[in-house]
Amino acid sequence: MGKDLAERFPAAREVFGAVDEALGAALSRIMFEGPDEELTATQNTQPAILAHSAAVFAVVGEKVEGAVAAAGHSLGEYSAYVTATALTAPEAAKLVRKRGALMQKAGEERPGTMAAVLGLATKEVEAACQEASQQASLAVAANINAPDQTVISGDPEAVARAGEACKKRGAKRVIPLKVSGAFHSPLMGPARNHLQLALEKAPFADPVFPVVANATAEAVKDAGRARRLLSDQLTAAVRWVECMQQAARLG
Repeated sequence: MGKDLAERFPAAREVFGAVDEALGAALSRIMFEGPDEELTATQNTQPAILAHSAAVFAVVGEKVEGAVAAAGHSLGEYSAYVTATALTAPEAAKLVRKRGALMQKAGEERPGTMAAVLGLATKEVEAACQEASQQASLAVAANINAPDQTVISGDPEAVARAGEACKKRGAKRVIPLKVSGAFHSPLMGPARNHLQLALEKAPFADPVFPVVANATAEAVKDAGRARRLLSDQLTAAVRWVECMQQAARLG
């Protein structure tokens, strides 16, 4: 992962080296050489994806003229802030490593799951989740990826009930996802609280162009708002359809 990029472009090598130094670990070695079991470990996956995204932008960024906005899906929102120079790649890598560990812990404390619903309007999916949720077991729309493609998240029993309700409402398919927790749902509440503290300490700058926030689809222009929405993102839906609509308006 990223080995060819590092071999061909000094700017990419510089990013990988800076991330390694910030993390105090040879993440790039794991990315380039594996093994896969180590690369897919929670503490490595999120910073590896972030580092790769930042390395790609370090190579092509000079050719991107007149950028008016950036957006990224879930973890990708951190990469978007790197492109907008609100965060450096090393600082972002430290944050997402913390984020991954907190998400893993929250998933262990209250196990959850996710499922992709295909071929059903978002409003119908949301209604199915509400129908399936109970006081101690809930399901929510977590990733609104397209008008007819939504990922649901929550307690396993509620997600199963919501999936069946979606099928009855006409969904073409409901696909269980292999995840370690109910991401972008209220089950990530403990992770959100701890991540907020880490974000408050991180050296954030105002982005040089707006970053479209997953949680609200608003164009974020200041560091304080960015910090708040990145923590909110853990328990809120990724409103990707609205994010793309906002990006189109900005562009």
